[in-house]
Amino acid sequence: MTINLEAITGSSPELLQLHQTIDGCTKCELYKGNEHYVPGMGSQQAEVMFVGEGPGKSEDKYGKPFVGASGKFLDELLVSIGLSRESVYIANMVKCRPPENRDPKESEMEACSGYLDAQIQIIKPKVIVTLGRFSMVKFLPGSKISEAHGVPVQKKSGGPVIFPCYHPAAALYNGSMRPVLMEDFQQLKKILTMFA
Repeated sequence: MTINLEAITGSSPELLQLHQTIDGCTKCELYKGNEHYVPGMGSQQAEVMFVGEGPGKSEDKYGKPFVGASGKFLDELLVSIGLSRESVYIANMVKCRPPENRDPKESEMEACSGYLDAQIQIIKPKVIVTLGRFSMVKFLPGSKISEAHGVPVQKKSGGPVIFPCYHPAAALYNGSMRPVLMEDFQQLKKILTMFA
């Protein structure tokens, strides 16, 4: 039950310290079944931060977010708009794998919320892309992903743009979701040009 140091190579002391704090967290029951903590990975200078719901089996094994089948599709989506994992930051609502990949519970997300808030404060992304309904609801409570996806929202002037998307795993279970995600990422590319 440790963090994967390879996932945080090149990070600032502040981000490294946060990841080390997450390592060994016992705020909820999820830590009891994990192989690795999965704090997040990527560039601290990232303009774009992706937030999923929680690690799956592959993520738990390697200590890195989005390395399974949905991660491969995420990589494809990133490449389609000229981004790479190294240029963005990827995190999750919870930092340990829920048993059998079940949905994270409200109490588990609440226990981890301070870590995600701290990551956002350190990285200061210009755009936060929520992947799936669990992360979307953190930033846009009361929204329905079927209506909110692909529509940028800036809640306060100077704050990050929130850009909701379906979780890449949705396209693995339902092929018709693949073009929807591809289209949303093209919209994301347009938003990023505003910050270029």
